[in-house]
Amino acid sequence: MRLEELVKENYDATLKNVPNLEVESKYTKRIRELVYLNIKWFMVTLLTRKDRMSMSNSLEVRVPFADYRVVEYAYNIPPEMRFADGREKGILRRALKGILPEEILLRKKSPYPKTHNPKYTEVVQKWMFNILSDKTSPILDLIDINEVTKIVSSGGSYYTKPWFGQLMTGPQLMAYLIQIDAWLRLYKVQIEI
Repeated sequence: MRLEELVKENYDATLKNVPNLEVESKYTKRIRELVYLNIKWFMVTLLTRKDRMSMSNSLEVRVPFADYRVVEYAYNIPPEMRFADGREKGILRRALKGILPEEILLRKKSPYPKTHNPKYTEVVQKWMFNILSDKTSPILDLIDINEVTKIVSSGGSYYTKPWFGQLMTGPQLMAYLIQIDAWLRLYKVQIEI
C-alpha cells in the first residue's frame, strides 16, 4: 500500500468515529472533525514527546489544558464561541482578559518549531550544506540529493508544499533532515536499501 493510501485510509477511519449531532451545520461538523483529528493524531504525538522529554530529565510535567475534562468541555463549545472576536483561542483570550498582560493576551500564535527569523534559516542552511558536502553523511542514501540541494540553495523557498499537512516550511524541513542525520550518526544506524 502506498503511503498516501494508508494516510487516506486512516483519515477516513478516524472521521467515522467523530461524534456529531444531527442538527449541526456543515461548518460545525467540519470544525468538530478537525478538532477530533487534532486530538487523536497531533495531540498524542505532542503529549508523548512531552512525556519522553520530561521523564528523561527526571521532571514531572503537567499539561493543564490537556486534562480530559477540559478537552471534553472545549470539544463541545460551538465554533462561533471558540473563535470569539475572530481569533484562534478567542474564548480563552476573553477568559484571561485582565489577568494576562495585553501583549501576551493579544499576541499572534507562534507554533513550535516554526520560526521566520532569517538567522534560523541561515544556520540550518549552512549546516545542511555541510551535511550535503560530507560524503560520509548517513542521510545521503535516504534523500534525493538534487531536490534537497535545491531546497537548501533557495533558503527553503523551493519547498512550497509541506507533506501531509505538516507545519514545516523549508527551514523546518532542513532542521528535520539535520536531526535525522544526527540521529543516524549518534546511533550508528545502518540502513540497507
